[in-house]
Amino acid sequence: MKLRTSISKVFLFITLCSLNLNAQDFNQHDYRWAKGWTNFEPNKTNYPEAEEKLPNVIADNTFLRNDIVYLLSGDVYVIAGATLTIQEGTVIRCDHENPANLIVTKGSKLIAAGSQAYPIVFTSNKAPKSRNSGDWGGITIAGSGNVNTVSGSGIIKGNYNPQYSIYGGTDTDEQTTILRYVRIEFAGNKNKRAEGANGLSLYGVGSSSIIDNIMVSYSAQDSYSINGGKIDILNLISLKAEDDDFQISEGYKGDLDNLMAIRHPYITSPKGSYALEVNGFNKDMGYTKPNALTNVTVTNATLVNLSDKSNYAHTSSAISATNAAMIYINNSKISGFSDVVKFDKSYTSLAFIAKAFTMDNSFFNIHSEGVKVDYKPSTGVLDILKYNRFTKDFVAVNDLFNDPQSKVMPKFQLKQSLNKYMVMQ
Repeated sequence: MKLRTSISKVFLFITLCSLNLNAQDFNQHDYRWAKGWTNFEPNKTNYPEAEEKLPNVIADNTFLRNDIVYLLSGDVYVIAGATLTIQEGTVIRCDHENPANLIVTKGSKLIAAGSQAYPIVFTSNKAPKSRNSGDWGGITIAGSGNVNTVSGSGIIKGNYNPQYSIYGGTDTDEQTTILRYVRIEFAGNKNKRAEGANGLSLYGVGSSSIIDNIMVSYSAQDSYSINGGKIDILNLISLKAEDDDFQISEGYKGDLDNLMAIRHPYITSPKGSYALEVNGFNKDMGYTKPNALTNVTVTNATLVNLSDKSNYAHTSSAISATNAAMIYINNSKISGFSDVVKFDKSYTSLAFIAKAFTMDNSFFNIHSEGVKVDYKPSTGVLDILKYNRFTKDFVAVNDLFNDPQSKVMPKFQLKQSLNKYMVMQ
């Protein structure tokens, strides 16, 4: 489907070779960081059966060894300043009958430092080929960092034990967690409580935390939910989430580098799902500082919906911006969605949008106009996509990328040279 003619009326189409843009760096995204520890077919993997059940309250420093397979069942709380340390290569099977949740409470710590050769795995305790999105809950980590709410704190979503559900504070430099080379599979259960858990939920996480090389697969809720805090995060993968891949809110500030979201047009939430949903503040909790609204920089992102011309009508915008959130997208690829970005009614003018949203040195392949807004008239809004490359006609995923549906390691290098695509000027 062609981009609507309004684009051609607004922009001059010129080839990349006539602009001084760094094409070589852009299309040579190095995905080697995702090799060796990831799993793009977790439903076929034979994991050993659980041998030891974890207690539902962990109040003392605890070490999980990789020569034991553990069962996580029900709500498991790490409390009283305790540290839960998980050795590299450890497998934790998560109960689907009494849906498991791991909740690391404020003041406590989770150290789960896997390695490329020996990742740590949280997965369903069902047998291969019978696992489903939402078999268990997820991992929730509550920190003492800043959150932009009226009270400066919040309550973890999901109706957990109230005494263990508070997050937020003034310890912005806290080392709340170390998470490295961790896979979280088939999380997002929403049957046990009114609001289900996400694959990985971070609340007010301190800036001394280390979070990199995480893969969340087949979550029935968001893959990642980041609420407040100030921390840079690296190398995150979301595979076929039902809800959002990356949901960000409550004044989070930081850089997200090397993001990969792989969606499918038939796997989505009835309320709408996005690769990136950025919320300036939580409307239910309010905010105190207008200059502390969510402000995120996304670099080297690959946000792909595996759509083609037979099913692209089921896709939505790649990015949702709400409640005056600030977003900068750089050196990224967006493909298979209806639009690049959708703005809610808090963005009241083109000048406001231009200040809140910037995207440069990036590429997009969409089947609608490109930008959705609520304010009227919406003339000129496509200006925010200037200096980015695009396909004039929608291209199916298998025709656009090298090997996007590989079960070993998807490849999202463009088949054609960037000089073949157009640039908005």
